[in-house]
Amino acid sequence: MAMAAAAGDGAASEPELVSIPATPHGLSTPEGAATPTGAGGGGGVAGGSRGKGAGTPGRRVVEGLRGYLEDVGHLTRLDPRDAWLPVTESRGGNARYAAFHSLNAGLGFQALLLPLAFLGLGWSWGIISLTIAYFWQLYTLWILVKLHEAVPGRRYNRYVELAQAAFGEKLGMWLALFPTIYLSAGTATALILVGGETMKLFFQIVCGPICSPSPITTVEWYLVFTSLAVVLSQLPNLNSIAGLSLIGGATAIMYCTMTWILSISQPRPPTVSYDPVRSASFGTSLFSTLNALGIVAFAFRGHNLALEIQLFVGILQATMPSTFKHPAHVPMWRGAKVAYLLIAMCLFPVAVGGYWAYGNMMPPGGMLAALYAFHSHDTPRGLLATTCLLVVLNCLSSFQIYSMPVFDSFEAYYTGRTNRPCSTWVRSVFRVFYGFLSLFISVALPFLSSLAGLLGGLTLPVTFAYPCFMWIRVKKPEKFSFSWYLNWGLGLLGTAFSLAFSLGGVWSIVSNGMKLKFFKPPN
Repeated sequence: MAMAAAAGDGAASEPELVSIPATPHGLSTPEGAATPTGAGGGGGVAGGSRGKGAGTPGRRVVEGLRGYLEDVGHLTRLDPRDAWLPVTESRGGNARYAAFHSLNAGLGFQALLLPLAFLGLGWSWGIISLTIAYFWQLYTLWILVKLHEAVPGRRYNRYVELAQAAFGEKLGMWLALFPTIYLSAGTATALILVGGETMKLFFQIVCGPICSPSPITTVEWYLVFTSLAVVLSQLPNLNSIAGLSLIGGATAIMYCTMTWILSISQPRPPTVSYDPVRSASFGTSLFSTLNALGIVAFAFRGHNLALEIQLFVGILQATMPSTFKHPAHVPMWRGAKVAYLLIAMCLFPVAVGGYWAYGNMMPPGGMLAALYAFHSHDTPRGLLATTCLLVVLNCLSSFQIYSMPVFDSFEAYYTGRTNRPCSTWVRSVFRVFYGFLSLFISVALPFLSSLAGLLGGLTLPVTFAYPCFMWIRVKKPEKFSFSWYLNWGLGLLGTAFSLAFSLGGVWSIVSNGMKLKFFKPPN
């Protein structure tokens, strides 16, 4: 009776998401037995066995199981509600799925904006900045992969969970809340804007002058794109969209490659120039440079999240089985390395090739707009239409993975209140609501995709700063060691850059006279 009470009290005091670490020699027993209260006390199983039960059948069973548990790894006891949520519902993930999701979330329409950053940075500083940003975010990605199972017996399956463990429950929530909301809701809104406008461009290219002016308005194209995205969003969990992520990653690679190859294969505009934009005052030049760096940060979705693939590190690993011999971070890191090698093979050619092809004549819409504006007359319509179609397919696929955290939050709230899983129709209602809420925001804020520099600066800490501080808080490296200096330096530098890039983005909006037209999308 005493042992049962002790076991019950221990279970009641544990947090909901807990993993039991690999069994230490001579200390603990399999799940279901009481945990020893002291090294030699008689109240626990271990103490009792030492005293008089060393030769009992129970003792021999425990000894036999101990070696097995050492080899196999650790048992994981999860909150039963986790099996009801889309992020943690399926744990059949592997390195291939990690690569698909990482590639889909890390490479997208924002890559086509990179040549705009070279307008303010020039050749040398543009390439240097892009290279530093790439390896910096790759390092912080590695940090998040390692921190997923940094604490014995605990898996941090979501970015917010890790932030709360590192910075405290309240502070961690507030630090991660805005970037998480922007990552999911903001990126979904931007995808609707880009996807809808690209569908309209695809229609104009295919239909030609016969359909000019277009009989379908931009808002109606937004509606078409959103309807397709909502239909695809009915796939139940993260692993079930692995095929979509593969399509999204493959289409992103193809349209990034096609845009820069088509651009450099055609004659350049006669008045092209590569001189960085010069300003009359030092302050104006400084803010222009900062805005350009913010666009580079946005390309990594600031990870930008992108933010952002960092948020999904925890989510992707949450779908994988984990044992002592085969921890989840091994296939996760293997898949991420493959994905980010492919991302580098796309980002750098787009940035360099796009700037070489158009120079300071690059339009605000980026590579796709430049390709259509300068080469629509000398490039086969089939190639232009195919490029637009690939962008649309990528946006539809990216919408699913960036919306998954929101679906998870909706269902977590529902299951927490009702203590039962979402039925199929409730899940569908949540996802339809979210999709058309994003559509409403797209129509209300049609200028959102023009705020790349500002949004890249605001969300930059999630990629470049927070992971470094998390490493210090969780791993606690020795003071004044190389790791301590490196992570403090990168974390503080990332925070400073975030403030500076945000100011640069605000300046760009003010100096360019961008009019914030609410509920007035382009025709």
